[in-house]
Amino acid sequence: MLTDLLPAGAPAQAFIFGLISAASLPLGALVALFWIPRPRVTAALMAFGGGALLAALTLDLVGEAMRKHHFYALATGCLLGCVAFVVLNQIVNERGGFLRSFATTSEYLAKRKSEHVRSLAERLSSVPIFRALPPDLIADLLPQVQERTYQPGTTIIRQGEPGDGFFVIERGEVDFIDERNGGRKMRTLYDHDVFGEMALLTGEPRSATAVAVKETSVWSIFKEQFDRLLHASPELAQAVHGLATQRGAVLPGEAAEDRRKTAAWVHAATAGLDTTLAAPTNSEVREAAARHAGAPLAIWLGILLDGIPESLVIGSSLLQATMSASLIAGLFLSNFPEALSSSVGMVHQRYSRMRIFLLWMSLMLMTGLGAYFGAILFQGMTHSWFALTEGVAAGAMLTMISETMLPEAERSGGAITGASTLLGFLAAIFFKTFE
Repeated sequence: MLTDLLPAGAPAQAFIFGLISAASLPLGALVALFWIPRPRVTAALMAFGGGALLAALTLDLVGEAMRKHHFYALATGCLLGCVAFVVLNQIVNERGGFLRSFATTSEYLAKRKSEHVRSLAERLSSVPIFRALPPDLIADLLPQVQERTYQPGTTIIRQGEPGDGFFVIERGEVDFIDERNGGRKMRTLYDHDVFGEMALLTGEPRSATAVAVKETSVWSIFKEQFDRLLHASPELAQAVHGLATQRGAVLPGEAAEDRRKTAAWVHAATAGLDTTLAAPTNSEVREAAARHAGAPLAIWLGILLDGIPESLVIGSSLLQATMSASLIAGLFLSNFPEALSSSVGMVHQRYSRMRIFLLWMSLMLMTGLGAYFGAILFQGMTHSWFALTEGVAAGAMLTMISETMLPEAERSGGAITGASTLLGFLAAIFFKTFE
C-alpha cells in the first residue's frame, strides 16, 4: 500500500501525498527554463495530462461516489464546483490571471477582442459611409482592426499628412488642433467617438492634428487593408467611389432611424466573427500584461485556483481508504504539462528564471498544505458529505480541464490531441493495477 511507508496520521500522509502529486510543477518549470518545446509537443503533453486527470476523476472521485450510491450528492457538488471555478476564474482573470497559460491568455484576449470588434461594428453602423456598405465587406474588414494605446501628449495623426486610417476611440480623450492657425484647438472627442473615416475612401491630407489628452485606446482600420478588400471586389470599389463623392451624405430613406435594420446589419457584419479573428500576437500579450500591474500575483492565484480542488481531494480521499495510486499519478501527470506550458509563457513575458521556479515551488508547498488541512477538515464526515465534497472538486477540475488543458492541446496539436488524451487516460488507469 502507498501509505505503508509514510508516517502515521492522515494529515501528515496527506501533506506528503500532496507534495508528491505537485512535485511535477517545479519539474515542468525547470524543463521550460532550459528547453522550449515545439507547440505540437506541448500540445501532446497537455492532452496526455488532461487524459490522465480525466481517468483519476472517473476512477477515484466519480466512481467511488457511485459505488456508494451517492449520485445526487455528487451531482450537486459537481455543479457547485463548476460554478465556483467559473466565478473565481473570471475574477482572477480580470486582474491579469489569464496570463498563466497560453490557453487562458488566448481565450481571454480573443473574447475581449471579439467583444470590442462587435462594439466597433455597432459604432460603424452610425457612420454613414460604413452603414451604406454591404455587411459582407464590413465582415471582411472587422478582423483587420488593430488596438493601439497612446500616452498623453502623443500625436495620433498630423495635419497635412496623407490620411491612412480610421479610428474609433475605445476610451480616452483626443484634442484636434489646427497647427496652421496658431495651434488653435478645434474640438475634443471622447469615448466611442470616431474620426478619419473619409481617409479610407480618399486618402486626402489630414485637416487637423489629433493629440491624446490622456491615455487613450483606439481601434483603427488602415487604408492599406481597406484597399486590399476593395481590389478583390470591383463592384464594391465602385460603390465606395460613389460614396466618396457624397461626403457628409446621410443614409437614404429610414435606414438611419430603423433600429431593426441597423441590428440586422450589425448581425450580418459580425456573423462568424469568432472563427475569423486571429490569435493574439506576442505584442498584444505584452501590452495586455503591461496593463495589469498585479499580473504576477493574479497568475499565482490563478494557478493556485487550478490546484486547490486536487489538494483538498487528496486529504478527503485519504480519510476514506488508502490513497489511490491512480489519483496521485493522474494529478502528477497533469501538473507537469500545465507547469511546462505556463512557464514557457512566463519566459516569453520575460519573467526571471528564479521567479518562475519559486512560483511553482510555492504552489507545490500550497498543494501539500491544502491536502493536510483537507484531511483535518473532512474528519468525521458522512459518506454523503464526502460525495458532495469530492463532487465539488471533480466539477472544478473537470471545468478546468475543458477550459484550459484540452483547448490548448487542440489549438496546437490538431489530430494528435485525441490519441494523446487516450494515452494519458490509460496511463492513469495503469497505476490502478498496483493497488
